[in-house]
Amino acid sequence: MRKNSIKNTRINGEVHKELSRIISREIKDPRIHPMTSVVEVEVTPDLKYCKAFISVLGDEKAQEDTMAGLKSAVGFIRKELARSVNLRNTPELIFVMDQSIEYGVNMSKKISEVISEDEARAVSEPDAEDAGADGKSSDAAGESSNAAGESSNAAGESSDAEEGERHEG
Repeated sequence: MRKNSIKNTRINGEVHKELSRIISREIKDPRIHPMTSVVEVEVTPDLKYCKAFISVLGDEKAQEDTMAGLKSAVGFIRKELARSVNLRNTPELIFVMDQSIEYGVNMSKKISEVISEDEARAVSEPDAEDAGADGKSSDAAGESSNAAGESSNAAGESSDAEEGERHEG
């Protein structure tokens, strides 16, 4: 069986669902944090090993305690998994801490902070875009308009000189 085969994908999904149920409902270990979730499960094609990515929403102590609780209950979890999922071999469970959910929550907080800062800045400076309140942008705009004015003046002077030559000649 190949790693990305339909059968392996189906087995991964079933093991994922059952591991989530066992961890949240069956284990009574107080070290396992209530906000523990199974993010992803990878069962090897020969059904010997299962790598379960676990996410714990909490501080580092809660994560360490949860991993210790899961490692001590690995025999019970494997026995319950064998009862609920009918496989030729019940895979040996390897738990890996996954930080992706916590990382996503932190990024969402940072994005919302930046958005609120921008909205607060826009409310405190409503005419900043129209009046050019920022010194750098107004100077740059002034310089570009002066440069355009000089070029039009230079063009105007050359046309005046040409008109003078026409009147003389």
